[in-house]
Amino acid sequence: MSGHPSHKAESPDSRESASQLGMVWAQTTKGVIGRGGTMPWHLPEDLKHFSSLTTGHPVIMGRKTWESFPPKYRPLPGRTNIVVTRQEGWAGTPEAEGAVVVSSLDEALLESQFAPGNDHVWIVGGGEIYRQSMGLADVAVVTEIDSDVEGDTYAPELGEHWRRESTDPAEGWLESKNGTKYRIATWRRTED
Repeated sequence: MSGHPSHKAESPDSRESASQLGMVWAQTTKGVIGRGGTMPWHLPEDLKHFSSLTTGHPVIMGRKTWESFPPKYRPLPGRTNIVVTRQEGWAGTPEAEGAVVVSSLDEALLESQFAPGNDHVWIVGGGEIYRQSMGLADVAVVTEIDSDVEGDTYAPELGEHWRRESTDPAEGWLESKNGTKYRIATWRRTED
């Protein structure tokens, strides 16, 4: 799909995998992805897009992202939810119920290879996990929201090794039922 070998954890076994590693997030035009542990907007169409993209595939996230989901949505249904945390003992807490808990991104990537739908593995947040994944991911699917709300968590910058492959719509913006304008961009990594 991406034209180059997939990039996984450093173990030789996982490098042989044909999985595509993707990152998915929504951001404002200024790059805000969160404020106070939540998304500072309400965009039902993006939640539907996120669900459609990731359902049936393993999702990898940090503990704070996991905890930002309302309890009734944890674990995200139809997906193996892999949570990375350095917090000792968290796996045994009620908050961790339904998660596959690991202590590093490398462990998460290895664990994802044993999950259903592992032909696509999705990094779903937060900021630190995205930064760690930047040199490993093949694709980034970014919902761009025409808003300048303030936030405290920012999307990673897709630099020179990434190219925008497509945007929906190709020109202008889609409009949510609530009037919010947005578009969905797909980026591909071009170099190792």
